Amino acid sequence: MKFHEKPAHYIKHITLHVKDLHAMTNFYEKTLGFKAILRNDYEVELSADGVHPLVTLQQLASATEREHRTAGLYHIAFLLPHRSDLAHILQHFNRIGMRLGASDHDVSEALYLNDIEGNGIEIYTDRDPKVWEWLDDGMVKMSTSRLNVADVLTEATDGWQGMPEDTILGHIHLSVTSLPAMRDFYTQGLGYNITTAYGDQALFLSTDDYHHHIGMNIWESLGAPAKKVSETGLAHFTIDVANKAEADKIMHNLRPFNAEITPLTNGFSTIDPSGNEVRILY
Repeated sequence: MKFHEKPAHYIKHITLHVKDLHAMTNFYEKTLGFKAILRNDYEVELSADGVHPLVTLQQLASATEREHRTAGLYHIAFLLPHRSDLAHILQHFNRIGMRLGASDHDVSEALYLNDIEGNGIEIYTDRDPKVWEWLDDGMVKMSTSRLNVADVLTEATDGWQGMPEDTILGHIHLSVTSLPAMRDFYTQGLGYNITTAYGDQALFLSTDDYHHHIGMNIWESLGAPAKKVSETGLAHFTIDVANKAEADKIMHNLRPFNAEITPLTNGFSTIDPSGNEVRILY
């Protein structure tokens, strides 16, 4: 799918700092159906296809739970390949009594939950991009209404068999301290385009005409401090870009922001205005 492959700037991987590695691993394996492809006393890599890691859980020594009103992760969103997959995991969640939210966003249909350490999770399927409604101002229509759960469940066929192999990271949604500062950093610096705005409360951004690769809001975090390094939650996330030239262009565009730059193999890391570590890799 072109929205989650080069040259799009798509979210490829996320690392979470956790307090209880064993319990969190059990949740992501047993409740969500991911496969552990690397496992030691300090770190577990989780994959949908058994090859490519989507989420890394890192044990944080003497970790404390993230304060409620801080910047950081709002939710991470896993994109399922088919609507029937959404039906199957919905059946699974209903069987185990998982507390859920469920929304229709015009462009997608989504379930919402939290993991056992309070990290927000969205699991969704996209509607055919041909039916997405792009407005005259260049924005995509992306509202929130109640999901027709009964209609989704009519798609069920074989039942839940774990996380589908073609599941990917669809987007990430951040709680931020300042929407204007983050808007400028991600558009002028990282090269994203605004696709939807909820007044002065939330923004959604993408490349290559996806509805959004990144969401950000100030609903509970306006003016709040960044998450402390010692707290659980988002450690960093990775944006995949086309090549070294694109990574170098982004690095150049970040100069006016005086952003911290740390070289990495095949890219670099930086810190956004809300204190999130973002890794740009090619």
